[in-house]
Amino acid sequence: MNTRRDFFKTAAAVGLLGATGNPLRAAVDATVLPTSGTDDRRYWVSLAEKLARPVLENLSRRELKKNMPVESLPRAGREKYSHLEAFGRLLCGLAPWLAVEGLDDAEQKTQQSLLQLAQLSLDAATDPGSPDFLNFSNDGGQPLVDTAFLAQALLRAPAALWTPLEPRVKQQVIAALKSSRKIATPAQNNWVLFAATVEAALLEFGEPTVEERLEGCLRKMFGWYVGDGAYGDGEFFHFDYYNSYVIHPMLLDVLATLERHDSRYAAAHTTALARAWRYAEIQERVIAPDGTFPILGRSITYRFGAFHALAQISLLKALPQNISPAQVRCALTAVIRKMAEAPGTFDANGWLQIGVYGHQLSLAENYISTGSLYLCSTGLLPLGLPPTDAFWSGPAARWTMQKIWAGEQLPADHALGNDIKAVEVPALARA
Repeated sequence: MNTRRDFFKTAAAVGLLGATGNPLRAAVDATVLPTSGTDDRRYWVSLAEKLARPVLENLSRRELKKNMPVESLPRAGREKYSHLEAFGRLLCGLAPWLAVEGLDDAEQKTQQSLLQLAQLSLDAATDPGSPDFLNFSNDGGQPLVDTAFLAQALLRAPAALWTPLEPRVKQQVIAALKSSRKIATPAQNNWVLFAATVEAALLEFGEPTVEERLEGCLRKMFGWYVGDGAYGDGEFFHFDYYNSYVIHPMLLDVLATLERHDSRYAAAHTTALARAWRYAEIQERVIAPDGTFPILGRSITYRFGAFHALAQISLLKALPQNISPAQVRCALTAVIRKMAEAPGTFDANGWLQIGVYGHQLSLAENYISTGSLYLCSTGLLPLGLPPTDAFWSGPAARWTMQKIWAGEQLPADHALGNDIKAVEVPALARA
């Protein structure tokens, strides 16, 4: 802008726009069209099937290692881990849906087809004689991570993924879980919860547990609470999504399991739930009016798995009173659509490719590979609620950032009070 004349031309244009309403607000409101819960659920189910088919069809036929591409940074050496990553992480997100009842005929047909494949895949993955016997214990610490995600899947849907298994397959699964104990008690970070989750699954299935890997790991995690619903990742807080990818979801599932076996864990479980409740409230506010969210920190190529914690609190029907289930559905649907529909998210054969918005290999860390990406399925946890639940049956609703940027009057946001403190994690009674 070189002259006063240019300035006044620009000012006149701005005035003209203002006379016809706020164009920025109109643009914000138009970026995401409201849809019904029925339409949203149908879309989520179609995406769940799109994610699941390549993994489960190949693994159930014992051809996953043969047919799954493994994309990673050059010379990262992730081929020995990626297949268990894909299977464990996929089931971790889809497990509640594989167990839910009250579906219409079309959805039930899809669900039962994938459930059968999942059960066959559990056999193929844990049978030492299978060409797809997966790596639960060898070559570093990574197998513990994805053994834990598989264990978390079993904890989330035992009636669908555990109880129907033949005794032979159950013993294979237990042996696979136990084999991860070869990996030393994790370092001083979120990995403590991987050991704890494996032990919690073994406890649930009637096996003795190792205190250092269960209660000891929980005590470490509780000791890293930094306030307002967030934990440090070890001694220090990391500005990333690991409170959602791992920390809150695994704490809640492990403590819920422990409480079923010993009522003394009720206080710790209640504390963890209160903190997760606040973190979910923050997560809902992070979603922008157009369905984008801040891309920051490690592992961002897990895409909408960044909202694992919000999805889990929705599944548990524990959302804050100021957040309706329907507004979370609409917010998550906007996020999921934006990421899943970006060109390059899937390759020509339906496998996920590394990226946030499409195919962006440069966003990968050296531990990221094709299998890692299936943690995005955890954003779909509310499919474990029946279609009649308010999450799905409620009419379309604006989420918090849409309301604020549309000029609505909302109460101020406040931190979680300091009365939510760490509590003692007891030890299980052991024979």
